[in-house]
Amino acid sequence: MTSDETPLEPLPEDWDRALVVVAHPDDVEFGASAAVARWTDQGKTVVYCMVTSGEAGIDSLPPAESGPLREAEEIASASAVGVEVVEFLGFPDGTVELGLPLRAAIAQQIRTHRPDVVVTGNFRDTWGGSTPNQADHVAVGRAALHAAQDAGNRWIFADQLTDELEPWGGVRAVWAAGSPRSTHAVDTTATFARGVASLAAQKAYIAGLGWEPFDPAEFLARMSRPTGKRLGTTHAAAFEVFSMSWGD
Repeated sequence: MTSDETPLEPLPEDWDRALVVVAHPDDVEFGASAAVARWTDQGKTVVYCMVTSGEAGIDSLPPAESGPLREAEEIASASAVGVEVVEFLGFPDGTVELGLPLRAAIAQQIRTHRPDVVVTGNFRDTWGGSTPNQADHVAVGRAALHAAQDAGNRWIFADQLTDELEPWGGVRAVWAAGSPRSTHAVDTTATFARGVASLAAQKAYIAGLGWEPFDPAEFLARMSRPTGKRLGTTHAAAFEVFSMSWGD
């Protein structure tokens, strides 16, 4: 079998809280938001953490105008899939660096929201072909993976710890959406339309890309249908799984 034909395993759903950590507004919407809608429909709590405000993402708008607009669009996108809390960390869009400040900021979010699962985006060098991944995606995904380890160690970023903020070692796994090394997937057939609505809410960003005509449903289906075939469903979102438990 080729990698595009290899069956995918369903992700476990025996958990209650997830923290989604991505670089930009729109990163969740281009593929994974229908999975989020499935989870919130199950009564799970999902919180979004945007490392940047995507302020460098619209060529026709200066960052001071683009940032607040993109934050508002992301809040609307999150609401479409049942997410009520969206955090913006304020790192500079386009120049995010993998290092201690980024790891510390994400670890603090993990300690604050105490998730069972951390979800991030693909942080491999490519999307599976020869086209390179974007630098912010790589930095944020790798930082999220290591911050999930950092958050449980009281001697790492110890200055964060107070009577109200304690270490959190309860992250069971980190899931990277859209990774070319995905081995698991989520059935998004019933929530595909909600995922489309969440992407459609990114109006200014999509207009700034100049992709005309652009059909969010058609775009997302080009990814979700092949993934669904590998899972045995109509639509699905793919994830690479990193276990936080020794021996798994």
